[in-house]
Amino acid sequence: MGIRQDADYIIKESIKSVLPDEAVIRALKGKTFDTGKLYVVAAGKASWQMAKTASEVLGDRIEEGVVCTKYDHVKGEIPQMKCFEGGHPIPDKNSYIGTQAALDLAANLKKDDTVLFLLSGGGSALFEKSLVSETELANVTKQLLECGADISEINTIRKRLSAVKGGKFAKWCEPAHVYCIVLSDVIGDPLDMIASGPAYPDSSTSEQALQIVEKYGLNFSEETLSLLKEELPKDLHNVETIIAGNVKNLCTSAKEACEKLGYHTVILTDEMTCQAKEAGSFLGAIARSHQDSGKSLAFIAGGETVVCITGKGKGGRNQEIALAAAEKIAGLKDTAVFSVGSDGTDGPTDAAGGYVDGTTKEILQKKDIDIFQVLKDNDAYHALEKTNGLIITGATGTNVNDVAVVLIKR
Repeated sequence: MGIRQDADYIIKESIKSVLPDEAVIRALKGKTFDTGKLYVVAAGKASWQMAKTASEVLGDRIEEGVVCTKYDHVKGEIPQMKCFEGGHPIPDKNSYIGTQAALDLAANLKKDDTVLFLLSGGGSALFEKSLVSETELANVTKQLLECGADISEINTIRKRLSAVKGGKFAKWCEPAHVYCIVLSDVIGDPLDMIASGPAYPDSSTSEQALQIVEKYGLNFSEETLSLLKEELPKDLHNVETIIAGNVKNLCTSAKEACEKLGYHTVILTDEMTCQAKEAGSFLGAIARSHQDSGKSLAFIAGGETVVCITGKGKGGRNQEIALAAAEKIAGLKDTAVFSVGSDGTDGPTDAAGGYVDGTTKEILQKKDIDIFQVLKDNDAYHALEKTNGLIITGATGTNVNDVAVVLIKR
């Protein structure tokens, strides 16, 4: 196989092994839920697949359920469950409708009842009942996404503007028990930050929230600033949580796929959180410095980078990683860098990520496209489209951060 075919295989195998099916099955093993009624609430980009698996395992034991996921992520009906699709990364009217259905489902529960809460990345937008207007929340979210704040900083703000985040959904379910199965999309798996922690005590403070506003010079309304000053629940006694999958699993799966193809493989990190362009430049530099190897090499970096918006183009963090790496690996033989989001979407595009090799820069130059200017314009999508460098997987059903890979084939 050629190096592009190797990349496609690694992407397919990596994502396949972190799909939520087995993770949910493992988390439900030995659970009987034999007292009271059992309800399911699933929120996030992987929630339909998680709910479907739970339905297959638990069957008629489930009284009813609600699924809140992203547009085009519902792949069919699930018995006893109502599925809702909403906006991501900015919540919209349909996000609120689905969340209200979940709140209605969990209202007036009894002590012996259980809520099986299936949570995955994207839940911050898809599971939302805002304490501010829809317009104000969209404005806040847009500013946070464009300023370069990381996911923990973003969620420290968002949870304070919500009636369900920061442990408030678990409080809503009281006195019922909440059994929470989590697919983590936040580095280090901080449970109060994944989907803004609807069923976990808050570890952040109002002071930290206000410091984030000052750090990035954010322009929020007085109503929003007032809510940021309020503290959230610090203790919850009705919740049991298990992490069923995370970026460590994704990187391990990528390593196994690389090794099956004969690459000597090293996981550099599973906590990459820098600017996307910096990550791409770094990975390209690694590729350049190992060209004298007599054997095939692969270097893996997992995590979730950020993009500081300076232009009006189209793209995402994984596409920017790849394109930034193209500058460094220009002219190198049998060398490639690719980066992909495990959920199958990268930014507001239909691509999961991007692929570049030693020929990418030359192809773009012949089309009078300058990589530096493209990155400045945040227009990686259209540049990669011209080099057949877009990675398109469609919605995968999972969401455990991103993985970037350097391949040197010998």
